[in-house]
Amino acid sequence: MSNCLIEARDLFSQKNPERRILLNGRDWGLTDIGEGPVVLLIPGTLGRGDIFWQQMEALSNRYRVLAVSYPSSGGIEDWASDLASLFERLSIDQASVLGSSLGGYLAQYFAGNFPDKVNVLLAANTLHSVIGMDQRLPYSLDLQNIAIEEIRAGFSSALGGWEKEHPDQSDLVALLLAEAGGRILEAEMRARLSALKFGPELGPSYSKVVTIEADDDPLIPLEMREAVRMRNSPRLAFQFGWGGHFPYVVRPDEYTKLLEEVLQIEADDFEKGSTEVRRL
Repeated sequence: MSNCLIEARDLFSQKNPERRILLNGRDWGLTDIGEGPVVLLIPGTLGRGDIFWQQMEALSNRYRVLAVSYPSSGGIEDWASDLASLFERLSIDQASVLGSSLGGYLAQYFAGNFPDKVNVLLAANTLHSVIGMDQRLPYSLDLQNIAIEEIRAGFSSALGGWEKEHPDQSDLVALLLAEAGGRILEAEMRARLSALKFGPELGPSYSKVVTIEADDDPLIPLEMREAVRMRNSPRLAFQFGWGGHFPYVVRPDEYTKLLEEVLQIEADDFEKGSTEVRRL
């Protein structure tokens, strides 16, 4: 059976293959397309950089869009330093940085520790703290020694439950199962999970922030979404009525439109104290 999401993603990746780049001894994947102001996209646990293919295609005629795939070693602190090294390697002074889920946590840490390198931070479908993470599956597992098949089976079970509740998103589930099933290599998967389990607490918050969330996100409950907003005091808080944990995949047009709006916000507009909430 054909899968329109996988087919479109694969076509994009064939035209724009991920290349490897060594940063501080760690082997990252990088997709780099377009010209103009720089936008950096950082995926969550179940995605390589090209999971943002729809936004990359839409923005690359006006922006230089980078998307990264995590290495097989290191953690949040290491990866933030690696991203700073990436900017230096590519002669990038500053970028607008969007991170989703795990990527949203890394993006917050990066912006807090390298604020001069960030134009605007977009913290999407993410968390504000890793306290207690080691008590939740799959993070409570012995991530370095448990059989990878057990980790992948856990993702398969969770995604199967989501598909039963949302049969209209079967193409998304199949795409994510392929990622969890081997497109994300074993060592990379273990590193992604360990990054949050053993991650640092976030330091200073960044001043120019937009948050993105979804009411039906199965991984980020309401209290966590509220805590992310409280911590970041965003200029704009975009709230999808539906879209789950991957609104950029299942609602790409609306997601791209909000990105286009955010990328046009002038720096002075972030001085306003109150958060404007946008329902989508």
